[in-house]
Amino acid sequence: MTALGDKGPLVVVGGGPAGALLAILLSRHGHDVTIYESRPDLRRTDISAGRSINLALATRGVVALRAVGVLDAVHEITIPMRGRIVHDLDGSTALHPYGVNHDDVVYSVARNGLNAILLDAAEATGRIEIKFGQRCHGVYFDRSVIEFTDYNDDDHPTYEAPFGTVFGADGAYSPTRTSMLEVNGGSVTEDVLEHGYRELTIPAGPNGSFQIEPEGLHIWPRGGFMLIALPNPGGDFTATVFLPHEGGPNSFAALDEPAKVVEFFTTEFPDFVPLIPDLTTDFFDGPVGRMSTIRCQGWSYGDQAVLVGDAAHGIVPFHGQGMNAAMESGRVLDRFLTIRPRDIAAAFASYEYERRPDADAIGEMALHNYIEMRSDVTDPDYLLKRELSLELERRHPSRFHARYGMVMFHTMGYAEAALRAERQGRVLARLVEGKTSIDEIDFEMADALVSILDPLPPSEDQ
Repeated sequence: MTALGDKGPLVVVGGGPAGALLAILLSRHGHDVTIYESRPDLRRTDISAGRSINLALATRGVVALRAVGVLDAVHEITIPMRGRIVHDLDGSTALHPYGVNHDDVVYSVARNGLNAILLDAAEATGRIEIKFGQRCHGVYFDRSVIEFTDYNDDDHPTYEAPFGTVFGADGAYSPTRTSMLEVNGGSVTEDVLEHGYRELTIPAGPNGSFQIEPEGLHIWPRGGFMLIALPNPGGDFTATVFLPHEGGPNSFAALDEPAKVVEFFTTEFPDFVPLIPDLTTDFFDGPVGRMSTIRCQGWSYGDQAVLVGDAAHGIVPFHGQGMNAAMESGRVLDRFLTIRPRDIAAAFASYEYERRPDADAIGEMALHNYIEMRSDVTDPDYLLKRELSLELERRHPSRFHARYGMVMFHTMGYAEAALRAERQGRVLARLVEGKTSIDEIDFEMADALVSILDPLPPSEDQ
C-alpha cells in the first residue's frame, strides 16, 4: 500500500475547472502538484477561438467552489437565472421557474472567467505549479513518465516528465485515458449526438444594458431543434443554436450560405433576429461543435493513475451539469483519498465504484433534457405535470422534488435522483390521467401517494 507522494511527483494533466479544482484539493493534503495544460494561459492570451457553451453553475458546483474558497469571487462574474424563458413563434414568452424556493437559481458563468479564478487560487496555494502550452501525448506506466510537446518553444520539442501519480483531467478525448486503458483492461465508448451547435452573440444594448430579460435561460424550442441564450455580466448574451448535422432544410449541412441562414432564423426565431446585427457573420465565424456522451469503465490503474471530469464521464450540455459533475467528482475522489490515505489504489477503486453509476445516470438525463428543452416545454401534458410537480414540492418539501430540482439544487447521487424521478413520474402520470388543468387534480389522492415516497436525503449545502 502506498500514500500519495510516496512514488514521486503528483501530476494533473489538464488545467480546466476540474483539473484546477482537483489540484487545489490535493495541495490541501500537503502535497506539491504540477498541472500541465495544453492551451496557453487564458488569463494572458485570448483563446476564444473554438468557443464553448456558457456554463451553468448549480448547487453541486457551488458546493465544490465553496470548498476551495473561491465561491465569492466566482459569484462576482455570474448572472442568476431563475427559470426558463420560453419564446413562442409569435414572439410571446413564458417564464417557467426552476423551483419553488427563492434560492432555486442557476448561475450563468463564462467558462474562461471561472477557469481563471481557479487558476489564480491554485497558484496562490504556493504548492501548485502550472505549465501552459504542454500537450500530452501519452503516459508510459512502465517508466513512470509522461510525454509532452512544449508549444512555448518555437521548435516544439517533445520531452518526458516523471510522475508518481497522474490525475487525468484532460477532457473527453483524454490521452491519459487512452494510455491507461491500454494497461488496465478498461473500455470507453463515445456516443456522438447527431446534432451539433454554433454559438452567436447578442450584443449589449446602450450603456451595457440587456436587450432581453437577464435573469433567465432563454429557449426557442422548435421540436427537432432549438436556440438558447444565457446572460453575461457585460450585458451581452451567449446564444447557441442546436441543429441536426444533416437531414432536411433545418440542418447545418443545409444552412450553407447567408441567404439560407437569414431565411431560417427569420422563419423560426423572428424575435431573435433584431437582437443580433451580424447574424450571418457570427453564424459562419466558427466551426460546428460536436457533442458526445463518454462512458468509461476502468477509471484508474493501481496507485499510478486516475481520471476525473470529462475524461471519465463526458456528457452533452443540456442539463447544465458537465462542469458541476466534473467538480463534484473531484470532491468525491478527494473524500476517498482522505478516508484511505495509505492505500491510494483502494481509494481510486472506491471512487469509481461509487461515482460511475452517478456518471451514467447524469449522462442519460442530459440526453433526455435535450428532448425536454427543444420540444416538451410546449406540450400541454408536460406543462400540467410540471405545474403539479411544483405544487407537490410546495406541499411535501421533504419527500417530493421535481427531477430538475434534484439534479440542479441538491447533492444526492445522480443515480438516486433518476430513480426517484422515475417513481415520481408514475405518481404524476396517475394523477394527471384524463386531466387538462391542475384544478381537476385530486389532491387528497396526491397527498396520499406522495406520503409513501421515501424522504429526500439531506443535501450537502443545507
